[in-house]
Amino acid sequence: MRDAGGDAEALTRIAAALERIAPAPRPSPDFDGAEAFVWHTEPDRLEPVGRVNRVDLSLLVGIERVRDILLANTRAFARGLPANNALLWGARGMGKSSLVKAVHAEVVAEGHALKIVELQREDLPSVGRLLGLLRAASEHRFLLFCDDLSFSQDDQHYKSLKAVLDGGVEGRPENVVLYATSNRRHLMPRDMIENERSTAINPSEAVEEKVSLSDRFGLWLGFHPCSQDEYLEMIRGYCAAYGLEIAEERLRAEAIEWQATRGARSGRVAWQFFVDLAGREGVRLR
Repeated sequence: MRDAGGDAEALTRIAAALERIAPAPRPSPDFDGAEAFVWHTEPDRLEPVGRVNRVDLSLLVGIERVRDILLANTRAFARGLPANNALLWGARGMGKSSLVKAVHAEVVAEGHALKIVELQREDLPSVGRLLGLLRAASEHRFLLFCDDLSFSQDDQHYKSLKAVLDGGVEGRPENVVLYATSNRRHLMPRDMIENERSTAINPSEAVEEKVSLSDRFGLWLGFHPCSQDEYLEMIRGYCAAYGLEIAEERLRAEAIEWQATRGARSGRVAWQFFVDLAGREGVRLR
């Protein structure tokens, strides 16, 4: 005769094991509780971000043209009007990701209810599930943000990205727009493109699928290395914003020496110099 208590215990263990293998769907996030979210998998969830790491739009110097284009596109989307997916590409450290976050803050400050959702490149295969979740929250509008996007020769993640850009049978959710940043205009290294073209049986088709991925973005916004005057203007802007007073001659000499040791000028280098300067001058950054 079987022990009823033992059977019940065995069933409990089986149920627990099944729960671990296929956990119950997590409840939808409270989109009214935050302006920013980060997408995680295993299990799928949108984690709210209490404080977004970003700079004020007015502090982004030397990118005024692309700033105005992206801001206009984002405003249109937040108002429920047609808007394009955007690829921000170009020089490292010139404010691509900073601009996306600053534009989002500016549009929210203007009174538009726009959420930003960060999607990591390695989580692209799960983007279909994420889009389903955002599609269901049709009362909200979402700026889907993928930073530092690029693909290698054997990388298949680019196929998942097409779900956002083309949308498949369902089409991209009307309440979602994608902004991505990359150092490469075609999202893959130029030498890899040329290598595939030279070794393929049909060179014209060898990399067309990957290269044409960037063509699916309605906006291409290029970022280029800044001049010395723009570099110095960035630093002056940071000094004014944080109340750091310094003689112009000293600022210029130290800033130029700093960028010379780094071998480059960019918005990132300007900020790194200012952080060093603020630390030496005893100015807190909040």
